[in-house]
Amino acid sequence: MKILDLIHRRDGSSAVEFAIVGPMFIGIMMAIFQGGILLWTQLGMEHAVESAARCSAVHSSNCGTLSQIQSYAATQAYGLNLPTSIFSFRQTTCGNVVSASYSYSVFSQVFGKASIPLNAQACFPAS
Repeated sequence: MKILDLIHRRDGSSAVEFAIVGPMFIGIMMAIFQGGILLWTQLGMEHAVESAARCSAVHSSNCGTLSQIQSYAATQAYGLNLPTSIFSFRQTTCGNVVSASYSYSVFSQVFGKASIPLNAQACFPAS
């Protein structure tokens, strides 16, 4: 076999192209997936604090104490398994305020303790 024949051969070119492009494609797909989960968590937290603020103002028998409000908020978080301790409650001039603060871990297996802080707050006028 001549050296010029080896230069012009195309066997395995697809494998080389995949080796170059594949890791970037997989990385972008993982980033899109993590971004979707992050947005889902933020949406769930916002729904939870809005529901808990309304419950504390309207249904004081079900949501009268801090622990009841925290438990209710945790159940309203769209299927997320958020701890009740991230939710807080206070009464202000605008009404009953429920807020949440959560640290979302991003690629924890790859980057160790990389996290993004997520916050949500809702106020519902007290009756």
